[in-house]
Order: sequence, then structure tokens, then C-alpha cells
Amino acid sequence: MQIFQNNNQTLSTLRELPFKLEKEIQNLFEQNIELLSNLKLVKSEFTIKSNRIDTLAFDTESQAFVIIEYKRSQNYSVVDQGVSYLNLMLDYRADFIVEYNEVFGESLKRNDVDWSQSRIIFVSPSFTDFQKQSTNFKDFGIELWEIKQFENDIITINQIKKSKSAPSIGSMQKSVSSEISKLAKEIKNYSEEDHLLGKSDATVELYEIYKNAILNLGADIEIKPQKMVIGFTCKGKVFADFLILKSELKFWINMKAGKLDDPKLLTRDVSNVGTWGNGDYEIRVSDTTNLEYIMSLVKQALVF
Repeated sequence: MQIFQNNNQTLSTLRELPFKLEKEIQNLFEQNIELLSNLKLVKSEFTIKSNRIDTLAFDTESQAFVIIEYKRSQNYSVVDQGVSYLNLMLDYRADFIVEYNEVFGESLKRNDVDWSQSRIIFVSPSFTDFQKQSTNFKDFGIELWEIKQFENDIITINQIKKSKSAPSIGSMQKSVSSEISKLAKEIKNYSEEDHLLGKSDATVELYEIYKNAILNLGADIEIKPQKMVIGFTCKGKVFADFLILKSELKFWINMKAGKLDDPKLLTRDVSNVGTWGNGDYEIRVSDTTNLEYIMSLVKQALVF
């Protein structure tokens, strides 16, 4: 990615500045973790069974723990460390639960966590082609994020996306280590197809209409299937969730109670009700009668 400065319509390149220490990257990321990743910081420098984890975070959307490791150079194996740390988390789940509850004074239980969505994020100024290829599995639970700093206090962060044709690690089990095979049985990649399985043609068509209407609201919108719902994100933040029922759709708009302008009163305040989606507003639809109006409601939750 080239970064330019515009000075009266004349562009000049900005010089990339190397990070002197990994701790620089860690401090920058942790102090802005919610903005950068929409994650909740649990603990910096979390030690578990003689292993020191740089950052322990929690994803409130997927209800899963996330490990974050920072690297200044490329001379390390993301696969070996990633697999080792993820298996460590899954072997000692109670320790992660205890740490979370002690930090936040809550009573999170083991069954409240979706362990199949556990993942580790590596943050580094660059990754080798081999590192990118070796993590290009849709259900591997290892993510690569590039962070760079430039002159004039410019910071760029880019999550390296897995290819759309990325295979499942399960399909490679004959050629991978026992540690990876063990992990493959725990980590689950959910898809739209999982949610549409067994639904009627009419319900599938209804979902496709609403899905396309939401995608047309902006160029940066992405689909993020979870265990129970299908999330729609913009710049990493979920702004709407769909639950596909037998003959209708239930979805949530991610805004706090009292913030949504809904003159037709089509939504229901669920701020005091447990839900699978994000946000305090719920809508049930079985047709497209109010499609345009509902999109005007959803658009209020978008952050461009």
C-alpha cells in the first residue's frame, strides 16, 4: 500500500518508519483495541502454564477468546506458535474464564463461551508469502494483520483476508501434525449454507432479498456468519444480525435503546431480553412489504 500526502494537488510519498520494539506495536494496539478490532481487552501479558501471551482479548460478538501476538520481524512460525497457543487455550479453558471474571467482576461460565470461534491474531509490519499461504485455511483460527507507521503520525492496519477458495484444514488432516488435527476438531468455520440448511425456498429467497439490500447500503459491508446468527459488518463492526427461522427472518439492529428513529414502530426494544444478536432493536419479517423502510432503519447503525 502506497501512502501519499496531498499538498495543493501535488502528491508526495510518505516514508515508512520501522517500529523499534515489539512493545511499541503492543501498546499502540492495546490502547486502541476496540477501535481497531472491536475486541474487549482482558489482560496484557497473560501468563498461562509458563507461556506468556502478549494480549488476551474477548470477542463479544462471537463470545470467544482471542489471543493477540505482536512481531517486529518475519523470522518466526505463525503456524507453530498459533497452533500451540490455541491448543493451550482449549486445554486450559477454566484459567481463561477465571481471568475474565476476575478482571471484570462477572460470572462468565464455560458454556457461555463459543470455543469453536477461538482464534489468534498475529500483528506485524509484514508477513512472508509462506506465512500467508500456510494460514490460508478457512477454519484455522489464525489471522494475520499488517501494521505500518509512516511520517506525519500515519498508521495503517490491514487484515490479510483468506482467499474465497481457501480449503478446510480438515481436508488436509492426512498431511498435518497431530496438534493441527486436534485443533481442526475444535475450531469451526460457519457459513451461510449452515444457516440456510433445511429452510424452505421461500425463506431462502426472503433472506437473499434482505441480504442484497443490506450489501447495497455500502461498499465496505461484509458478511460474518456466526454460530447462531449471520452478522453484517462495516469496518469490522457488526451493525445487524440475522436469524433465519422456518418461515421468517428475525434480525437485530446494533444500536442502543432510545437511539433509533423508528416512526412506524416496527422494531421491538429487547434491551432487557437475552438475544443472540447485537443491539437493542429486533425486527421480524416474513415478506418485503416494508423493505425500503427497514433498510432506512438498518442504515442508521452503519458507521462509515
